[in-house]
Amino acid sequence: MTRVQDRRARTRGGELDDCVRACAVHSGKLVGSLDRRRTELAEQLRKLLVVCSATQPAAPAPAAAGAGALLKRAVKGAATPASGISNDLLDALLAVANKALECGYDDELNLALVISDTVLAQRKNSRAGWRLRARLLEVLGEDGAVEAYERYLALTDDDGFGVRPRIAGLRAASETERELLALLRRQCPRATDFARGRATEVWAEGLAAHALGDWAQAEPRLVGALLRLAEEDAPATDRQELLSQYLDLRTAVPGVDLAALTEALALYAEQRRSRMRGPVADPTIGGVQWISLGEFRNRVAGKSVCLIANSGRIGGSSMGAEIDAYDLVVRFNSYKIDPKHTGTRTDIHATIHKHGFNWDKQVSTRLVFGGISGDWKWSLRNRLVPGAQTFLGDESLRWPVRNIGKLGTDVWSGIPTTGFNMLWLLDFLDVSPTLDLIGFDFYESGAYRVQEAMKLAITSVHEYTSEKEWVMQRAQRVTDMRISLR
Repeated sequence: MTRVQDRRARTRGGELDDCVRACAVHSGKLVGSLDRRRTELAEQLRKLLVVCSATQPAAPAPAAAGAGALLKRAVKGAATPASGISNDLLDALLAVANKALECGYDDELNLALVISDTVLAQRKNSRAGWRLRARLLEVLGEDGAVEAYERYLALTDDDGFGVRPRIAGLRAASETERELLALLRRQCPRATDFARGRATEVWAEGLAAHALGDWAQAEPRLVGALLRLAEEDAPATDRQELLSQYLDLRTAVPGVDLAALTEALALYAEQRRSRMRGPVADPTIGGVQWISLGEFRNRVAGKSVCLIANSGRIGGSSMGAEIDAYDLVVRFNSYKIDPKHTGTRTDIHATIHKHGFNWDKQVSTRLVFGGISGDWKWSLRNRLVPGAQTFLGDESLRWPVRNIGKLGTDVWSGIPTTGFNMLWLLDFLDVSPTLDLIGFDFYESGAYRVQEAMKLAITSVHEYTSEKEWVMQRAQRVTDMRISLR
């Protein structure tokens, strides 16, 4: 029985009422938790229970109030809408599952699995549901992750989450792991004698022999256990853990054959890299030219610049021709093009590193923003499309508000948006005679994005009110559609 089958046997996911009841019960378990990730999960569970309560028929107000009352009402099983799962309930369930997945603990993974089963039982063609399933199976080390990712891709035209390179990485890792196990079989022929027993017992025998200093008896048992795990399709996480432990033990053996060990370590490292970030087909990213803060300044100096919002207001602006008349047009993240309203040109694409929307669109300059250097570099390696940009911002342009402006959380508590990072940078450089914001209403009119991104929440981690106040303090002219800072 695989780990997922075992979890399903214990959680019996799939029924909507049972799923909501499991969420309500889990909410009670998180009361008083000091773990940040679990606290964030608790907030999403609270929001889910509010949505559940809103689907119930009108009834006299209960005497109890607050989260406890919501939990009791949800547990009664009245959370199922008459017409099945609503869009609001679907979104709330997915938000809970994603936070549970981020927690990574067994209890939370169980909850995410229940939600995944339920979502796909209710909406078998849910893109977000299949992506959730794939990410969950990947964390659990189950081999069905690739198939789930492929189901997701079959349902979408825009791979904004970098699923294709993820699939390529997982497949490359599996192939390299098979090469590694074949190498170990050749290097230790006696291992086949121990590849027929129970892997856990054979592994324990190998560790016992190693503890006695008898590597000649330990190694064939350890390798045999690894071969057996592969034959049984054991979770990848289990296989990776034991492979790492075996190579650690082998490295410490006196007089080890360094050439043979190096060959094995190279394959292990290659499959780990592929599993973590996917293969890098073009390390030079199509010969892109990296530009620093000073070089970016020179590229915008003396030019009129407009920044186009991803707001609902821009979708009906009829300003396409005016927008294309600027020297430089800046767009953000998952921008959508409609020539009549948005114009056609994109000279600078500013984007957060976490999503890959529009990274395949041809632009002169792409600036990728991110708060954590390691995560930012990972995204550049995996999401940049060779040839889709001529110039690419280097690390000096990674996080303008924080790194250039030195505005820490004590000064600017919220995470600065992509738009604010870009606007702050252009204002800081102060080399553009015209600097206009078009369609900026700070999402008061909703979002206007490519279809695949429309489900993304307008997140609360940003300080939209503070950003609006900053803009309006510096505005020289304001109309319904245009805010001019220069």
